[in-house]
This record gives sequence, C-alpha cells and structure tokens, in this order.
Amino acid sequence: MNRGVPQKHESRPSDSLAVSRRSALRAGRRTVRIGLVLLGSLSSLVFASSALGATATVGLGQAASFSVLAGSTVTNTGPTTMFGDLGLAPGSSVTGAPHVLGQTHVDDAVATEAKNALTTAYNEAASRPTNGSAGTQLAGQMFSPGVYNASESLLLSSGTVTLNAEGNPNAVFIFQIGSTLITGSNTAVSLVGGAQACNVFWEVGSSATLGSGTHFVGTIMAAASITANTAATIHGRLLAQTGAVTLEENTITTSTCASSASGSGGGTETTTPEETTALEATSGGGATTPTTGGGTTTTTGAAGTTASGTTTGAGAAAPSPVASTTSPGHHKRHAHHRARKASKLRSRARPALPHRRGSFTG
Repeated sequence: MNRGVPQKHESRPSDSLAVSRRSALRAGRRTVRIGLVLLGSLSSLVFASSALGATATVGLGQAASFSVLAGSTVTNTGPTTMFGDLGLAPGSSVTGAPHVLGQTHVDDAVATEAKNALTTAYNEAASRPTNGSAGTQLAGQMFSPGVYNASESLLLSSGTVTLNAEGNPNAVFIFQIGSTLITGSNTAVSLVGGAQACNVFWEVGSSATLGSGTHFVGTIMAAASITANTAATIHGRLLAQTGAVTLEENTITTSTCASSASGSGGGTETTTPEETTALEATSGGGATTPTTGGGTTTTTGAAGTTASGTTTGAGAAAPSPVASTTSPGHHKRHAHHRARKASKLRSRARPALPHRRGSFTG
C-alpha cells in the first residue's frame, strides 16, 4: 500500500439522497413558518375589519339622564311614573303631575343643554350609513345589530319585533325613520341574545305614537312630538326636539349601560336604587319604608312573621312579646332566635328583580 498518495473518496448515492432530504426538510419548515405568519396576519386583519365594522353607539351627552324631554309642553293623564329626569325647553307647561323619581328641569339651563345634546345625537344618528332597509312593517321581523332605514313611516301593527344581539352585549341597533313611528295596541319590542335597551335608538323624522299597552324598548329621538297612549311602558327614553310629549298612565324605566353614565353604551345595564325600590314595591315584596316608631314596614308576597316592630305582608302588626319569667339570658337567646328566623322568612319572600340582560320584552 502506498501511504504517501492521498486516497480519493467517491461520493456515494446514499449521501446525496440524505443531503437532498435535509434540504427539503429545511425548505418545508420555512414554508410552514411563512404560512403561520401569513395566517396570523390574516386573522388580525379579519378581527380588525370586524371591529371597524361594528356599529358605534349614539352618545346622548346631557340628555342621557332624562326619561322625558320635550320642546313645547309635557301633558300627562293618570298615574305615570318615570325613573329618570323630566325636562322641558323652551316650553314651560307641565300638566297632570307625572311622578318623577329623578329631577325636573323646566326651561332652565340644564334642560336647554339637554335639548342641545339631543339635537347633536339626533343629527349624528341620522347621518349613519345604513346596513339595509327596515321596510315599512316591523311585525314579525328579527334584526341583527346595525343601522336600518325606513324612508317613510315605520309601523309595528301587531305582535313583536325582535332585536338579536347575537351574544354581544355591546351590540347597537339604530333605526332611521323618515316620517312617523307608530305601534299598535299591545305590541312589543323584544330583546334577545344579550341585547340591551341602552343600545337601541329610534331616530324619527317627525312624530312617534305608541299604542295602548305597547311594551317599547329604546330611546326615541323625535324631531317633533311623542305620544304614549294608555298603559304603554317604555324601557328607554322619550326625547322630542320641538313638540310635546303626551303621557297616559305610562311607566318609563331607565336604560343606562353600566360602563357609561352618559349613555355611550356597552356593558351590563344597571338598576338604580330608586328603580329597585319601586320595582320591589310593585312586584309585591321586599321594599322597606321608615315608620314613625323607628322600625320598618316590610311588604312581602304573602303573610309572614317579621321581627318585632315590623308589619307583615297581610298588613297585621306582629304581636308584642309576652312578658317572660325566665332569666334575661334565656330571653335574649329566644329573641335572637326569633330575629334569625324572621330574617330567613324575609329572604325567602323577597322576589327576584327583572333581568337586564338576555331575553327582555318591554
């Protein structure tokens, strides 16, 4: 063997095959990485376009705290209750003494600022690009979130119109109505899929009329006047720019989203302390009022035993304790037991408040 002569190594086919496989593997990995980056970018673009496409709520500004806001007069017949404020500007005539749980502002600076804010909100809602037509008849229709237009009048002649938030509590519904909004007797606006009344707006080109017994939802912003006929209930607001608001035995509850006191929308709707008390009183349980004797009067759905110094749901006063001949400690233990038992009974008698999310009608 000649050790001084270098030996030549011939490449074998198996070596070339291994190199080719490694190269292909590296190329495949690069392709996968590039694909993942592109997929991530595409997902971001889709998410961004969805966010940009969502309908923004209508900011009501200083008008958000008002249940009723009118331009010329406010006229009421019967026991109407509103949970928010009552405002009138530039008119000065409020007749019929509606029960206002908020504040009343008649032709003052607060009412004037609220009217200016209403004009701004009305014009902003009217200028929104639409997602489609609302048609002329709402009965039996279901709407997804968005902006809908009715070039002339919009009628809910019977039954129910449903607004479906599709699981998004921030979903906004805006209806642009060229002329009048009219609902028939005993009709309803139903909210499903997490929809909230605070995110529903009806921009009306002239006047709105709610039929007797209508269960209506949302903020009505009318260019002229609004009439709520006998026993119509509104979970929202009646805001009229120039004309009158006419009421008759109505209940107008607040619709303010928790994330914004100015009505800018989003979040879960809240129940105000005043509304909670009134709802409990009307539903037959749980509302408490002070008495001259220093105790409390508790209304429950059925007669029950309460602690000393209170009245049961049947209206009968609890009997005074019989004088005891037992020791003071024994008497205290029995008094403590009676108080605990009364507390449990009151807890069981207290009804649940209406839900503010999910399916809601009126």
